[in-house]
Amino acid sequence: MGWFPCSGKLDKKAKKKNKSDPQIAAASEKLKVNPSLDVKKDLSKDGSEHIAAQTFTFRELAAATKNFRADCLLGEGGFGRVYKGRLESTNQVVAIKQLDRNGLQGNREFLVEVLMLSLLHHPNLVNLIGYCADGDQRLLVYEYMPLGSLEDHLHDLPSDKKRLDWNTRMKIAAGAAKGLEYLHDKANPPVIYRDLKCSNILLGEGYHPKLSDFGLAKLGPVGDKTHVSTRVMGTYGYCAPEYAMTGQLTLKSDVYSFGVVLLEIITGRKAIDNSKGAGEHNLVAWARPLFKDRRKFPQMADPMLQGQYPMRGLYQALAVAAMCVQEQPTMRPLIADVVTALTYLASQTYDPDTQPPVPSSRLAPATPRSRRDNNDKKQNSGSQRDQVRGQLKA
Repeated sequence: MGWFPCSGKLDKKAKKKNKSDPQIAAASEKLKVNPSLDVKKDLSKDGSEHIAAQTFTFRELAAATKNFRADCLLGEGGFGRVYKGRLESTNQVVAIKQLDRNGLQGNREFLVEVLMLSLLHHPNLVNLIGYCADGDQRLLVYEYMPLGSLEDHLHDLPSDKKRLDWNTRMKIAAGAAKGLEYLHDKANPPVIYRDLKCSNILLGEGYHPKLSDFGLAKLGPVGDKTHVSTRVMGTYGYCAPEYAMTGQLTLKSDVYSFGVVLLEIITGRKAIDNSKGAGEHNLVAWARPLFKDRRKFPQMADPMLQGQYPMRGLYQALAVAAMCVQEQPTMRPLIADVVTALTYLASQTYDPDTQPPVPSSRLAPATPRSRRDNNDKKQNSGSQRDQVRGQLKA
């Protein structure tokens, strides 16, 4: 799935080539790279010694992929194609992304990706090994992630493919949240990912998740600024409503996108699925009415789990997802609090051999109205951290 304007159309200003983006300039200053449109010149003349990634010739990468042979193709998106390759110089297996010269991702996004992944390093972010900027060719070389993307394991699975169990799903959710937490809280200045979705969460051995594809990333607001104003880009179904409507981007925009991904992990449904019936095309729109009644929570669990999940864990995971996809950004939790909640859930290992599966007809007991009202008052008056902790204790 590629990326495109969330609103379905570009702002008129976005149609003009932006030769001086302050976000890129700020990142480039750290690497002493001039962010012009001449990528090869910028990455080789003044800044290559400041970038940890290697430089490759097009010939080297063509040889690594056997001239980009079809049987080496791993996938394709709006940016172009990704191939599996083996570097002759080191014998290392890698993933090589070849940007489509006529596609959506251009020089600016290519430069952002190289800059961001040269500055940012975390166990839950994909490692950039190198890049190629020969002539009009733009290629990125990453560590190879043998299990593909999260999307490959959730949607449109062939009958013989193993389904993700509950424990693995929570492990992936917690790891992806930790990657986002690093971008928001550890990076300085903070980084807004802007394109969090299942296809951008890659899986290594043991289903270890790593965020990938940083071409749309933006440096977050600093000082007394509350947001970054930018053209609306991303993937339909994952964009926070306030960003899609106003172009005002905040860290909470990423939290909304994460909430959509978490819902996909829990329900097995796609963010946007036009094959569903009326009212079910949009995952968040389908889920919101169900969030209001805990008795309906079991209806939201992925049928592929076959009832093999902890009922309490399901409630808690859905409570976290519900908070993340709140329409008002101020009502969404900080990603650090989401990490706390999901790390706890990932630690509560479910054993299908000792715990019977949840019957499909089983409904959770209703919460008395007086207790619900009291809980609502406590949640509205407490901090976001207290909200998350309260859900875990429920």
